[in-house]
Amino acid sequence: MNEKKMNEKKILYVEDDLSLIEGLKYTLEKNGFLVDNARTVMEAYQFFRAGQYDLLLLDVTLPDGTGFDICKEVRKTSAVPIIFLTASDEEISIVKGLDMGGDDYITKPFKLGEVLSRINALLRRSGQQFHKSDTILESDGIRIDLSERICWKGETEIPLTLVEYKLLCLFLKNPGRILPRELILDRLWDGNGSYVDDNTLSVYIRRLRRKIEDDPNSPTKLLTEIGFGYKWAGE
Repeated sequence: MNEKKMNEKKILYVEDDLSLIEGLKYTLEKNGFLVDNARTVMEAYQFFRAGQYDLLLLDVTLPDGTGFDICKEVRKTSAVPIIFLTASDEEISIVKGLDMGGDDYITKPFKLGEVLSRINALLRRSGQQFHKSDTILESDGIRIDLSERICWKGETEIPLTLVEYKLLCLFLKNPGRILPRELILDRLWDGNGSYVDDNTLSVYIRRLRRKIEDDPNSPTKLLTEIGFGYKWAGE
């Protein structure tokens, strides 16, 4: 296992295809990342429990299970950014990964430059710092402490993945304003929104509503503006 030094970013790359491991691992290490490679679900659990990782890169299909299994287990204790690598571009597979708490997905075959760009964008979002003078966002019973990256609904703390957190912050900073889908995607993916389809955003919205709305099927806070985008109804 690679030892992490201060300011170094460490990635757990879970993949069993040797032809893919060598190229991507080399590219990541060449760009300054520390990379540990696990080839099974059980190995991934062992690495994760023993190390501190800034991002997980998970292949969906593994010899003893799936990347979804790993994500489900990790999300019990950690909000570390997770990117799925999948050979399937079927909507049901993508939706399942995002619903389980994944932050992004990349369909195989992929370009190494695209993977690197998506990793850097996700890490930039996870590492953003906020000024102490503006550390609380609050609207319609939802409160976010930006300095601690903690969210509450009333008095109950709500666990959010990185993308859910960024999405909710964007809405609370723009109450009453209709945000076009294109703008939301661009903000969430740091200008790389063109990589992501509309269905991905719909999954994140649905998942966020399940956590913040009293009745997710009849939302009163996060509203859909048909043909335009979404709006935070609170003030």
